[in-house]
Amino acid sequence: MQMKVNLGKDSYPIYIEKGLLDNVLSYVQDIFKGQKIMIISDDQVYSYYGDKIKRQLKHDYIVGSVIIPHGEQSKRFDILPSIYSQLLSFQLTRTDLIIALGGGVIGDLAGFVASTFLRGVKFVQIPTSLLAQVDSSVGGKVAVDLPDGKNLVGAFKHPSMVLIDPLTLQTLDHRYVCDGMGEVIKYGCIFDKELFKRLKSYDSYEELFEHIDDIIYRCVDLKRDVVEKDLYDFGARLALNFGHTLGHALEQYYHYEKYSHGEAISIGMVQLSQIAEIKGLTKQGTAHEIKYVVEKYELPSVSHVSTQDLKNAMALDKKNIHKKLSYVLLKEIGESYIYPSDLSFIDEVEEV
Repeated sequence: MQMKVNLGKDSYPIYIEKGLLDNVLSYVQDIFKGQKIMIISDDQVYSYYGDKIKRQLKHDYIVGSVIIPHGEQSKRFDILPSIYSQLLSFQLTRTDLIIALGGGVIGDLAGFVASTFLRGVKFVQIPTSLLAQVDSSVGGKVAVDLPDGKNLVGAFKHPSMVLIDPLTLQTLDHRYVCDGMGEVIKYGCIFDKELFKRLKSYDSYEELFEHIDDIIYRCVDLKRDVVEKDLYDFGARLALNFGHTLGHALEQYYHYEKYSHGEAISIGMVQLSQIAEIKGLTKQGTAHEIKYVVEKYELPSVSHVSTQDLKNAMALDKKNIHKKLSYVLLKEIGESYIYPSDLSFIDEVEEV
């Protein structure tokens, strides 16, 4: 399966195929004619796939690797100098290539490095987590975290190509398969009622995996469509933030240690929909439907953080523009809209 993100000079292909990592060299040869490639990965992912990819690429290129500890804590601003230093030691130039091999953390971090090192180096996304495959590897948003919040220093840097091999999900810790399902469910909620129904119908993760290629393709296609319409996140693309305003606040409140991203946005989707139902802004029963599906995929649906603590965390969110927040709400499953308000919108959170 393949598709193209049509963005003029920034257009790029996306390939989705089981076993694709056995043929990385041929894909890279199509888009890169330079000399050097630096793979940026984490210690877990690299141990599974790093040597396999490096061996292939060494046939045609000089290949190096930067390996960082796994986890959100590594996506911090102060890790950047050590990465830049390794790129300088490798003598990477503007005509060379960076490969991001890993989940969302590596994709965001390596993409930010690629956007800033020498004012920009080409990079390829090889997402290995479900969350990265269906969402963060597509669209060109790259960033690092500050102690005050997530993704506060970032850029738009589109990859030259995205290579998705669903077989990498077999080496994921089960929690992070569940984590990715938070984003998959989100796509059903905001854009695709049939996808939501499909996710609701599966009886097990085993049944889900029989259809995972199609599900990844559908999510990526939805993301592609939105990115083509709204490159810089001020219009249609805002819908992709469903559940994220509360979710990011929860992640930040717990210093990215208690909830994974998918877990946090699952709570955000349910709680925000409950609040919207109280206010008459969402069809009654919608939150219950979402709660059923997120819990089916072993994701949480409630937090026990006070409204004030959530507000304090949300006040630091980069989406809080001019003290206004663009809440993404659902009319019903499959139909979303933007509702501008302020932090007082979540005052009912303790009632739900």
